[in-house]
Amino acid sequence: VVMDTESDTDQTQPQDITLSFPDAETVEAALPTREIPSFAAVESHPETPVESDIIKATQYAVNNLSGPLSSVPAGGTIAVGLGSRGIHDIQTVAQVTIDELISRGYNPVVIPAMGSHGGATPAGQRQTLEEIGLNEETLGCSIDAGMETTVLGETTRGHNISFAQSAVDADGIIVINRIKPHTNFTGYIESGLSKMLTVGLGKQAGARTFHETALTNGYVDTIERALEIICDTVRVIGGIGIVENFHEQTAHIDGIPADKLPEAETSLLTRAESYLPTLPFDDLDVLIIEKIGKDISGAGMDTNVVGRYRVLNADNPDTPAISRIVVLGLTETTHGNGQGIGLADITTANVVSELDFEQTYTNALTSASVSKAHLPLVMPSERHAIQAALGTIGQYDPQTARIAWISDTSQLSQFHLSTGLLPGIEATDSLTIKQRMELCFTDDIARFDPLTDS
Repeated sequence: VVMDTESDTDQTQPQDITLSFPDAETVEAALPTREIPSFAAVESHPETPVESDIIKATQYAVNNLSGPLSSVPAGGTIAVGLGSRGIHDIQTVAQVTIDELISRGYNPVVIPAMGSHGGATPAGQRQTLEEIGLNEETLGCSIDAGMETTVLGETTRGHNISFAQSAVDADGIIVINRIKPHTNFTGYIESGLSKMLTVGLGKQAGARTFHETALTNGYVDTIERALEIICDTVRVIGGIGIVENFHEQTAHIDGIPADKLPEAETSLLTRAESYLPTLPFDDLDVLIIEKIGKDISGAGMDTNVVGRYRVLNADNPDTPAISRIVVLGLTETTHGNGQGIGLADITTANVVSELDFEQTYTNALTSASVSKAHLPLVMPSERHAIQAALGTIGQYDPQTARIAWISDTSQLSQFHLSTGLLPGIEATDSLTIKQRMELCFTDDIARFDPLTDS
């Protein structure tokens, strides 16, 4: 690390820092070269349900909210909270919900409910929605991306509940979110409607105080206490919960009135857990992930897939146990927010050069998940990163090494497995070996080629 340290430098100002990582010659001198095993392209195709009519299912879900909606005066403003995740049918669900509200005589306005995402700025949050196809033109209503909040009250834990001022000013509030296992904790409620109300609509201020309290008192306890104050103070109508299947298609949509929250989320969470994409192995020597990003998971990669939380006061999942995780890239739509890179053991200099530390650190500090922003070992290329993983797992045999290669943690219907993982796959109904493959490198960039008999 090289930085300006002259005595007259204003130390209160950010300093110019240049990170310099070991070059190929240095790495190769310290790293044994391992033979890379052959792989196979594998498909996973478990049976999983899919919602056949998204429009009708959404209309039915909105109708489930008719009771609390009837208390909103004609022409009243309904704040519709939308988040930053790449939910498969979010455009359709959001559009239909808004259309239904308009047809009932209400004035919907979309509010980004994503805490500090998008760099914690109005422009950034608006852009985050734009990139998942949610803008004023497609939604048919205005978007209020202001970051202003007001404190609604304080829980008995000393947690001040900050809430989006634009939502406070509305005559009613509906949130739309996917319900799924969270990446930091487990409980009868996890990621979904209640969390969006207590964290997402808190903007940066609310997200920060929520995570501070949750690290000490637990996430579920903090959600429960915050939700009670929110529902007692502002007019929460309820939420539209979406459950996705193994292939990230919509499996179920339900409308939950506020007076049924948070308990009514439990059955949907149970469904989501049963559909959750997971690796078909409890232990791996190496997991190679092509890309991570905030559009994939709040932690960049799904912690339930990789078996690592790295959160204070929370134990890691028992499985899977993975010795080395390698990250080779960032998604385009994460815009350099590399929160979650700290879950990896090894990455490349190219990945680090793409990191936007302002966004990453804003996210890490707001969520109090600082370990997820740590830099792993930085290798000069993809070839060196893979060799570093193979060379640091202990005794090595290319025929038995257990290596999985995935595009990202949300795409687990197709992946590559090393030969050491293939025995028994042929007898597994939900897994099919498609083609034997060879891992090759061009200018130290990895690719898979079909393996032909010599």
